[in-house]
Amino acid sequence: MDWLSVREAYTVFADDAVVALNKPSGISVTGERHDTDLVEIAKAAGTQVYPVHRIDKVTSGLVLLATDLAAHGQLTRQFNKQTARKAYLAIVSGDDLPDQGELDLPLSVGRKNRVRIAAPREAIRREGERWFVDDADLLPAKNYPSLTRFTTVARKDDRALLALRPVTGRRHQIRVQLAWTGHPILGDPLFDRTAALPRTHLHSWRLRLDADWLTPPVLDLRATPGPDFWAPFTTDPDEAAHLLAEADRRTGATR
Repeated sequence: MDWLSVREAYTVFADDAVVALNKPSGISVTGERHDTDLVEIAKAAGTQVYPVHRIDKVTSGLVLLATDLAAHGQLTRQFNKQTARKAYLAIVSGDDLPDQGELDLPLSVGRKNRVRIAAPREAIRREGERWFVDDADLLPAKNYPSLTRFTTVARKDDRALLALRPVTGRRHQIRVQLAWTGHPILGDPLFDRTAALPRTHLHSWRLRLDADWLTPPVLDLRATPGPDFWAPFTTDPDEAAHLLAEADRRTGATR
């Protein structure tokens, strides 16, 4: 795989400052040991790119790379200040989630650098549409406040399609919070060990940031999931398009 073919196959938006790609599952953004990633692929072609944010190797969808350092600084500051508007799609196990919900579950890093909820599993509480842990139940190790809001778009065969907005941006946040509340993402190698699926069904869907070099000064991006994302839910392209439109209608995720 070379940078030209990546650009031709996956570009969602590009100008002199940034490149936004609809990354397939199975390709790293940067920093994976013993693996070729997008930054290295670009570098091999003589192009320097600077990741504005990261999504996991197993996650498909939008990833934004800067080719201009000034733009990189402006955009990464919005992620650091939690003003970037992000939305993901996920297909999860279980159809008993509420129509709207909030996962207010702090994370910590445990043994072997594994991300976990910063409390015992039995300490996770649910009141109505909100999952949380009391401060008294937090583990003594350092913890990081982590908040995800979600909308249940559709339910089918003990599975659910969710549209999620991570307010914070912790590593593995969506994957860990869903799994620890009993709704692992289908095909997730960290948590869904019973399903022999070819990919993890988590997709970086929409992204909205301020961009003062544009007119109007906004980057409003979306990446349509491919058929491989929809496979556990439907193989009908028309139904997939309907579900995506329903997710858009019900969330207004990045507006």
